[in-house]
Amino acid sequence: MTAVPAAATPEVAVAPGAAEGAGPRRTQPARRRWTRAIVVTTLVALTVVFIYPLIWLLSASFKPRAEVFDNRLIPATPTLENYVTVWQEAPLALWLVNTLVVTALAAGTVTLSSALVAWGFAYFRFRGRGALFGLVLATMMLPGAVTLIPTFLIWNALGLVGTNVPLWAGNMFGSAFYIFLLRQFFLGLPREPFEAAKLDGANNWVMFWRIAVPLCRPAIVLTFLFEAQASWTDLMRPLVYLQDSSTYTIPRGLKALIDQFGPGGESQWEVVVTASVITTVPMIVLFFLGQRHFVQGISTTGSKG
Repeated sequence: MTAVPAAATPEVAVAPGAAEGAGPRRTQPARRRWTRAIVVTTLVALTVVFIYPLIWLLSASFKPRAEVFDNRLIPATPTLENYVTVWQEAPLALWLVNTLVVTALAAGTVTLSSALVAWGFAYFRFRGRGALFGLVLATMMLPGAVTLIPTFLIWNALGLVGTNVPLWAGNMFGSAFYIFLLRQFFLGLPREPFEAAKLDGANNWVMFWRIAVPLCRPAIVLTFLFEAQASWTDLMRPLVYLQDSSTYTIPRGLKALIDQFGPGGESQWEVVVTASVITTVPMIVLFFLGQRHFVQGISTTGSKG
């Protein structure tokens, strides 16, 4: 009998095993590539869906009146005349200034007042704190339409209907949603720095302003951005309280333009879409300026408290 060399046996035994084990190792990277491709494709599709209205609006602002609704993303006969006409048809600059003032006051007051209340609920220990906080959250269940008429009667009794004051002054009393949001951040702060500051003679205001606020800056910026966007696009309250075009905000002014060019008149939609583009730009700029804090605030909200 011819002896089989010892070295040949391992080669015959190992080769099939290696070939069998190589299959799963090759399929795992392929699966990851397919999964990544599906995720990227889905995100691109969703991005197109969400950004298409903005692209359409921007494209329509460069079209003459007859081509506004032709659904072409690239204008057939682009023109800049709409951007000249919009300043002649409406006091857009005045409306922008009014909206900027109202937005700054509304966002600033609600951020400060909500932060103060949230700091009180997070830092101080007192009897009935949980019940009182639950009562604050319960106000979120009230629709805005329920308090619309009583609030109007209050401002009317104060003689402030027809001014911009009702659009922002109510924010001095805070917002239940922002109080909840900021309280979650404040609860995540360690108490040691505050106790050390108290031993050094710092009062509650100093601890709040110099320790709590800087440590919770993402939440503060997030609150400001949320309220700025809500105030900039608010139409209901300007419709209720504003009566003179000199006090109009951007949403109220656009509504007036639509009414002016609506039934019974010539529909100048190229003016409306151009004004909409101009008024959208500040919100885009504001988002990109606070994008880092915005994303950080959103990503860490659920991990606090």
